[in-house]
Amino acid sequence: MAAKLHSIAGSRSFRVNWLLQELGEPVEIVPYQIMDGSLQRPDFKAKSPARRVPALEIDGRVLFESGAIVQYLCETRTGHDLMPAIDSAERADWLQWLHYPETLGAGIQNLNMQHLFLPKDWMKSPTVMGIETKRLAIALKAVEGALTDGRDYLLSSGFSAADVMMGFTLDSARRYVRFDNYPQTAAYLARLKAREAYIAAEAAEGPQQFYTQDFYNLPES
Repeated sequence: MAAKLHSIAGSRSFRVNWLLQELGEPVEIVPYQIMDGSLQRPDFKAKSPARRVPALEIDGRVLFESGAIVQYLCETRTGHDLMPAIDSAERADWLQWLHYPETLGAGIQNLNMQHLFLPKDWMKSPTVMGIETKRLAIALKAVEGALTDGRDYLLSSGFSAADVMMGFTLDSARRYVRFDNYPQTAAYLARLKAREAYIAAEAAEGPQQFYTQDFYNLPES
C-alpha cells in the first residue's frame, strides 16, 4: 500500500517526497494550497496538530515533522545507504547535518514571511530582512566549509538523507543569499537537483507555490 503524503508544492514536504523517491517507495501525493483554507480543515488538523505540511500516512500511523519522518524512513527501510550505522564514525556527523537545515530554515521562514506573506508594505521591516539575510549568509558558511575538501556531499562516504534535508533548504536559501561567494554550495545544489529521484519528486509534486522571483533583494530602508 502506497504511503500518503499531504503536501504543498515547494514546502518541507518535498524532503519526504524526494526521500521516498530515493527509497523506491510508492507514494500518493495529496496536494494542498497554502492560502485556500485547506490546512484548517478538521480532517487535516487531526493529522497535523500545527496544521502544517508534511503529514505522512505510513505503516498505519501519521507522522508530521519532516526531520523525524526522514529519520524514521531511514531506520525502518532496508536496502539503502542513506544513513550510517549507529556505530559508524559518521553517525554523529549525519545526525548533525540532518538537523542543521532547520537552522537555515528558521531564517528562511522569517524571510518568507517578510517578502512573501505580509500583504502590506508597512507591515514589512527592512531591518528584520537585513538581519535575517545576514544570519542566513553566516549559517551557509558551515555548508560551504563542509564541501571545500573536495567531497561531493555532506558526508565523505557519499550521498545520504542529510543531503535530502539540506537540498530543499538550499534551494530556498538561494532566493535570499546569492551563492556567488559559496561556489562549492552552488555546485553541490546543482548535483542534488540533477538526481533522478529529485527530478521525479518535482514531477510528482508540481510547481512550487511560494516564489514568484528567482531572487529577492533587500528593500531600501
